[in-house]
Amino acid sequence: MFVDSRRREGAAAFRHIFHVQMDGATSDRESPLMKYNYVALILGVLLILLVVLGNILVCVSVLTERSLQTATNYFIISMSAADLLLALLVLPLFAYSEFLGGKWTLGMTLCDALMTMDVMLCTASIFNLCAISVDRCIAVLVPLKYNQNQFSSRQLGLIAATWVLSLGVASPVIFGMNQVADRDLSTCKLEDDRFVVYSSVCSFFVPCPIMLLLYFWMFWGLRRRRSRTPLKDPCHRRSFCSTLVLALCHAKSLTDSVSDGEARTQRREGQRNRPKTVMRSRKASRVSRRERKAMKVLPVVVGAFLACWTPFFVVHVTKVFCGWCTVSPTLISVVTWLGYVNSAVNPVIYTAFNTAFRNVFHKILSRWM
Repeated sequence: MFVDSRRREGAAAFRHIFHVQMDGATSDRESPLMKYNYVALILGVLLILLVVLGNILVCVSVLTERSLQTATNYFIISMSAADLLLALLVLPLFAYSEFLGGKWTLGMTLCDALMTMDVMLCTASIFNLCAISVDRCIAVLVPLKYNQNQFSSRQLGLIAATWVLSLGVASPVIFGMNQVADRDLSTCKLEDDRFVVYSSVCSFFVPCPIMLLLYFWMFWGLRRRRSRTPLKDPCHRRSFCSTLVLALCHAKSLTDSVSDGEARTQRREGQRNRPKTVMRSRKASRVSRRERKAMKVLPVVVGAFLACWTPFFVVHVTKVFCGWCTVSPTLISVVTWLGYVNSAVNPVIYTAFNTAFRNVFHKILSRWM
């Protein structure tokens, strides 16, 4: 009797241990499947496609359409190149990590390379916007000089400076600043809080006020020029030929009171001096109209950039300085995705607010299809 009870207890214990082991093995097999984030994978692939197709369309439009080959649009090509590299080099790895539930399985060397490219390309985007604002400021405040240069060494130097400075901001990561003693090998992020603050200041909190100040200066310059332009100035209301005819008629009317030689002198002076003034005035007016047209699109681009990236930098800096604040991984993931969405927004802005881009986009798409 006692032996039978001991046997029954032993069998029950064996069955309990067996079921626990089997349940544990089953949960081990099922847990990775439960952690996969398929929504992040689908959205990541769609975002990559939109960024690549949209920015390739921007680059092809500017490079193939002569009417779009302006100094500002070459800066836009530079910014589109940064967005393309972000979609090809950063977004696939980030989407893969999000698909695994935020885990990183590809090694720390590739992680540091990913962080370097991420910081450099995001910095290049905002530095290109700053370069555009500097170039537009010159175009508004010194229109005659700017119009003579078109795409000059100044624009080329600004574009080169944006990429060199962006690489300089991101280089500490690749040189080992992300290698900290207690590093979590299962996640890929910026580990050094000092670098988080440094990169945020250099990439966002310093360039943004400068850029906004330059745009305010440009609007002020355009408003001042418009207020100083007479409403009924013949130089703005008549063509070059009609103004020249008026100058000749005015010179001819002087023949009643002066000699023929003096009249010829007056006509020569009218032909030589008056047209130059007219051409300069018309030239300044033409540049001013073009800059006002460009200013309708660029503030929208800057506003979209600020709306997409401000939450990202604010959250990361708050996480560093506010030790008692709880910043969830979900919030960090959301603001990061929001920043990456900006790379797909710019082509939509060009299509919606710029008629020339919209017409060229339609022409290229109809040709491809």
